[in-house]
Amino acid sequence: LKKKIKKAKMPKEVEKEANKQLDRLEQMHPDAAEASIVRTYLDWLVELPWEVSTKDNLDIKAAKKVLDEDHYNLEKVKERILEYLGVRKLSKKKKGPILCFVGPPGVGKTSLGKSIARALGRKFTRISLGGVRDEAEIRGHRRTYVGALPGRIIQSIKQAGSNNPVFMMDEIDKVGADFRGDPSAALLEVLDPEQNSAFSDHYLNVPFDLSNVMFITTANLVDPIIPALKDRMEVIALSGYTEEEKLKIALKFLLPRQLEENGITEKDMKISDKAILQMISHYTHEAGLRNLEREIAGVCRKVARRIAEGKKGGSKVNRGNLHKYLGTPRYLSEEEQAISEAGVATGLAWTQAGGEILHIEASTMKGKGNLILTGQLGDVMKESAQAALSYARSKAKELNLDEDFYKNQDAHIHIPAGAIPKDGPSAGVTMATALISALSKTPVNKDIAMTGEITLRGRVLPIGGLKEKALAALRAKIGTVIIPERNKKDLDDIPNYIKKKINFVFAKKMDDVLKAALLKGSRVENKRGGRIRADRENKN
Repeated sequence: LKKKIKKAKMPKEVEKEANKQLDRLEQMHPDAAEASIVRTYLDWLVELPWEVSTKDNLDIKAAKKVLDEDHYNLEKVKERILEYLGVRKLSKKKKGPILCFVGPPGVGKTSLGKSIARALGRKFTRISLGGVRDEAEIRGHRRTYVGALPGRIIQSIKQAGSNNPVFMMDEIDKVGADFRGDPSAALLEVLDPEQNSAFSDHYLNVPFDLSNVMFITTANLVDPIIPALKDRMEVIALSGYTEEEKLKIALKFLLPRQLEENGITEKDMKISDKAILQMISHYTHEAGLRNLEREIAGVCRKVARRIAEGKKGGSKVNRGNLHKYLGTPRYLSEEEQAISEAGVATGLAWTQAGGEILHIEASTMKGKGNLILTGQLGDVMKESAQAALSYARSKAKELNLDEDFYKNQDAHIHIPAGAIPKDGPSAGVTMATALISALSKTPVNKDIAMTGEITLRGRVLPIGGLKEKALAALRAKIGTVIIPERNKKDLDDIPNYIKKKINFVFAKKMDDVLKAALLKGSRVENKRGGRIRADRENKN
């Protein structure tokens, strides 16, 4: 043990503690209960990689090549890793970044950690924090307890065998808390670059330097993470993939992998691009790729069985015969609106599975000024509908509506797919447009979709998830999308092929939305736009 302590090259204070415990062990009887506890403790101390570290691969071009080989797109993450490598090449300081990848399931967050470790030439270790409720899981138990062990952090460092691995903590948003303590609070020290150079585990009771470790955490949602912990991490959002991106990933990664796993070759099965696109749109409904890979695996298994039964000739899978392999389509896209109608406006929503379109319906009937809301709406969405009605009432004269319409009429706003809960403020402008359209009997252009939060003064406030919403509009063959003017900056994140196919209209106020969405020649348009009325008179 003395030789092992010297060989471990521990820091002075740790070596002093190890020698102190060794002296105690020498004076104990080998059969004493305390002896096995001290021996286990010393074993842990000498086996930890105090001075063992791997050398970083600082070749930026080679690292980029590795990242591109393993993952398609994800440019923000790749750029951040290459920036870190650039800094490491120029500076001797070794502090590792603390990144948090946030995105829907199946977009490649965990596999990205392995790819980063491979690009940097570092060891990779991973723990899952999903369902962890005990603080001792992170910090370990004190040695006074029977069967005490260090926490998961120190255990993983020992398994990695180096003091600078890429350390991935999965599902950081699913950490629980109960009477045994809050693991999130224990992670505050681990994930703080100013504190983790002297991380103290309850079992070891000596500081261990974690500042060289590159910590990567993953989460599906940012909201459940406690603010103090969120503040310590650099959050990088990974949005879902577009249909075109999924097709490229399927052809480059998923299909070759499934052909190999199922023991068949490209000669045995040829699958068309249109068949894969059909799988994406009609057999899966997700932002990631897990279900798509399952569907591809299902087709490969059918072909493998056919070959195993002795049937000759390669199988050609196309859009027309895909149902023979996978059954009837499980998901149908939202039906296109046949005609432009009064009281029906097309909104855009963001979900964990990507973007969706919503046909928001409004109608008026005799009543006492009540507002009826149906479609399983959340509190925020109900408040947006109230704001839309208040805006219509306050601007009734300007909108050429009956100023007393609310006294003898009820308004009903319904959002179809009533079994699905909906919430959020971004449908505000859509509800206001549908309501004003119903009150003025003016059709809304069916080829226009919109998104934005509305205020009582009619201002249009910015929203999130613009890329996913634009994709939803493209899938529904909608050519024009009205978005808040303050979201103009987010167009940089939208692929060029989408920007070529969709015309984005920027709205600062509700007037801009109505001008673009309501069909020209309407009462509302004529009230505010004299030019249109004059044009029609000239034609007459």
